[in-house]
Amino acid sequence: MGGLRVGDGASAAGLDVGFGIRNGTSLEGLAIPAPWCNPSSDLNEDEDVLAMLKGSQFCKIRSLKWRKARFYRLQEDGLTVWFQRRFRHPKSHHVFFLQHIEAVRQGHESEGLRRYGSAFPAGRCLTITFKNRRKNLDLAAATEEEAQRWVRGLAKLRARLDAMSQREKLDQYPFFLNFLTWIHGYLHQADSDHDSKMSFKEIKHLLQMVNVTMDDMYAQQLFEECDSSKNERLEDAEIEEFLRRLLKRPELEEIFYRYSGEDRVLSAAELLEFLHDQGEEEATMAQAQHLIHTYELNDKAKQHDLMMLDGFMMYLLSPEGAVLDPAHKDVYQDMNQPLSHYFISSSHNTYLTQSQIGGASSTEAYIRAFAQGCRCVELDCWEGADGEPVVYHGHTFTSKILFRDVIQVVRDHAFSLSPYPVILSLENHCGLQQQSTMAHYLRTILGNMLVTETLDGKIPKELPSPEQLKGKVLIKGKKQIVHQKEEPRSDLPDEDKEDELKVWGCPQEWGSWDPGLTISPCPGNNFIRCNTYQLCRVYPLGLRMTSANYNPQEMWNGGCQLVALNFQTPGYEMDLNNGRFLVNGKCGYVLKPDFLRHRDTTFDPEHPGAPQTTLIIKVLTAQQLPKLNREKPNSIVDPLVRVEIYGVPRDCAQKETDYVLNNGFNPYWGQTLKFTLGAPELALVRFVVEDYDATSFNDFVGQFTLPLYSLKQGYRHIHLFSKDGASLSPATLFVHIQIKNQ
Repeated sequence: MGGLRVGDGASAAGLDVGFGIRNGTSLEGLAIPAPWCNPSSDLNEDEDVLAMLKGSQFCKIRSLKWRKARFYRLQEDGLTVWFQRRFRHPKSHHVFFLQHIEAVRQGHESEGLRRYGSAFPAGRCLTITFKNRRKNLDLAAATEEEAQRWVRGLAKLRARLDAMSQREKLDQYPFFLNFLTWIHGYLHQADSDHDSKMSFKEIKHLLQMVNVTMDDMYAQQLFEECDSSKNERLEDAEIEEFLRRLLKRPELEEIFYRYSGEDRVLSAAELLEFLHDQGEEEATMAQAQHLIHTYELNDKAKQHDLMMLDGFMMYLLSPEGAVLDPAHKDVYQDMNQPLSHYFISSSHNTYLTQSQIGGASSTEAYIRAFAQGCRCVELDCWEGADGEPVVYHGHTFTSKILFRDVIQVVRDHAFSLSPYPVILSLENHCGLQQQSTMAHYLRTILGNMLVTETLDGKIPKELPSPEQLKGKVLIKGKKQIVHQKEEPRSDLPDEDKEDELKVWGCPQEWGSWDPGLTISPCPGNNFIRCNTYQLCRVYPLGLRMTSANYNPQEMWNGGCQLVALNFQTPGYEMDLNNGRFLVNGKCGYVLKPDFLRHRDTTFDPEHPGAPQTTLIIKVLTAQQLPKLNREKPNSIVDPLVRVEIYGVPRDCAQKETDYVLNNGFNPYWGQTLKFTLGAPELALVRFVVEDYDATSFNDFVGQFTLPLYSLKQGYRHIHLFSKDGASLSPATLFVHIQIKNQ
């Protein structure tokens, strides 16, 4: 059973170990250097950034009545924005991180500002959206110039952050950016008297906050070894030394020394040997040299194509050392096949932000879905007041949004992440007059984006490809049958009175079936064969009051393309969806396996054949797992790791490690989990970390899901996500992966 693992802080060839702090780094005031404060940066004297450092007062807007004055200021670290909630309570300070920002929009470009910001000129308004489920930040500045400064400044800082090379990040930060932002707040909190010195009591408090329970005698010994001044306080370099020892990675050192030999320096040839053993058989000497020049910190070592321990650790913690194959991060699949040959990321009840009974409907939900790579969104369309169709969950207490506002969001945001076609799945409950209004908005707002005829004007033999439909919007829906006589609107052009919704086919309903009983409502594999040339949309039953989801894997096994989920409902189902579409550039289209694309396929998910692939995962360690109960400093997680396989029924399995008592900072397991698979092309692998509880269900800590064929073999770090899909950086798992094909 693994416990806390810290070493003696020794350096390899004069370099600090771990992603430790290099000599000479000052932690005076526990500040972090800004990403723009080096001589080569073009932001040192940027007027927008300097104005943000001084701060600005904004009006935060939530409703017509809720408007509060807030003071926002960019912190000197260049990574966070500090804000004060209540001017009467000066201790009410909070921050948000630039790396968590999804987008910054100027003007009335959010639903909140369109509804409640009319009292402020559009030029003074801005909206900050975040990558996690945090609410939008709608603000009004005192002047238009001030709003523009923040919009431009945030854009420059975020662009600079994204564009920085790995080398620049290593040069500018004593240790990794994400770890800095993570540990920075804890150091401030633990320093209870704010004197930038840490007593033993404060150090113990820090350990508890970062998820470590350490034996008092061992903690006291480590504290005294670092207290070189012998004044019972750690400061500056002493704090650095304590953190350096805390951050040691013995398991990485062991791997490094195994390949580097007695000199404890990795040559390019030795690094190449490591890469080959990792399963990267095609790696070349040039690639090994490139890794050295990218991640090595010591200039003399780089000049001689040598890698020290620090550089090796940096490499393993980089995207190139992660479990996801870097080649799969971009669009790498053939995008010229018919639409029916792809799994397509699809949302159900897209307009909802909460439950389908009384939750809020919002156009922001569409924006977030598009930001996640969703390519098929749903609009439940109903008769609205003043002749305006509305979107909401009919016959419930969910709020309503205008159909035209949704279409405007489609126009403005549908292709923000992916250039490939978007499908609007219309559930039409409107009469003829408001149907005509809908058609009018579709044509006038979407313009040339809207597909209204086949690509060449001829009857096609097969569906077009994603490549052919780049930047296009398709309509999927059924013409509403109206029993009473209605006159079409006379104020619309004749072209909008015509029947839309029939370019490549007409939708038909198969009805409901229980996916737990059979994969298909048709005999044999006829259903799978149908899905090789036509699209099939699957969605949750309307009786799911909590907007719960189903397991999408069962439908993917049958070749269904549009497996729609409630994106607003976190859970393993959405983890699987996010994992399925994590690859191929997150473009929302993933090519189905070959055996799901041929019309004469004989594939049967119930009988995929004998296992052909063995997956062996050795779970080694975890790093900096988040605390689950921040209100209780003494509450430490007891982590275990479970690996789950989702695929055809025969391949589905899960296995887990033992739990480690009282250590979420750097627990060690060293346990091997083994799986056999018959249809690895369909399989998803989900890594889950939980907090063990002997008397109740385990608590979720973090997870990461990806297709089995996107796994990189060898020693890999897994960067974890929260329940709602947000990054838990710097929380990671460290594993060894081996895939054997018979």
